Amino acid sequence: MRKLIATVFNYSLDGLLADEDTEFWKFCFDLPENREPDDAGQLEFLRNAHAHVMGRTAYEGIAPAMTTATDHPFSEIMTSGRKVVFSRTLKTAGWANTTIASGDTTEEIDKLRTGGEGHIVVWGGVTLWRSLMRLDLIDELHVSMFPYVAGEGTRLFDGVPRSYALELMSSEGSRSGIVELRYRRPR
Repeated sequence: MRKLIATVFNYSLDGLLADEDTEFWKFCFDLPENREPDDAGQLEFLRNAHAHVMGRTAYEGIAPAMTTATDHPFSEIMTSGRKVVFSRTLKTAGWANTTIASGDTTEEIDKLRTGGEGHIVVWGGVTLWRSLMRLDLIDELHVSMFPYVAGEGTRLFDGVPRSYALELMSSEGSRSGIVELRYRRPR
């Protein structure tokens, strides 16, 4: 059975996501050392995914960025990879290799998990992450913690279960000060 791995990029020390038009967003995306992964393993992790899962809002933000910024290291991986968008309102998806899942979230995830080894990467958005946590479907959580106190942004873990134990699998710092944290959900 495939693992469902939720990824959290651009996360601050004070527990906030980089919302567009904030100073933290600028810090994450204006500095080249923060935009480009300095770990080849991260690219291999994305490249080997069975599917890339996202909600409608994340899809509408990621698709144009990856199809126009062809020099971004994730662009080719994301464009050629299988993508599944969870949405009850999106009717069509123009990005290559994209399907829309509009049914029951647990059933749709179970379909993706069936059929082999490997992993499924959850890119976001916040509503999808929170839903997956409430349904206890996440097997691993990978967090890119930036060396930044944001003071403003979206709290990822609002509205999720009060108790959600995780086990640390690994932590690794990069040259730019970003710490990659990997946790697993004990079952």
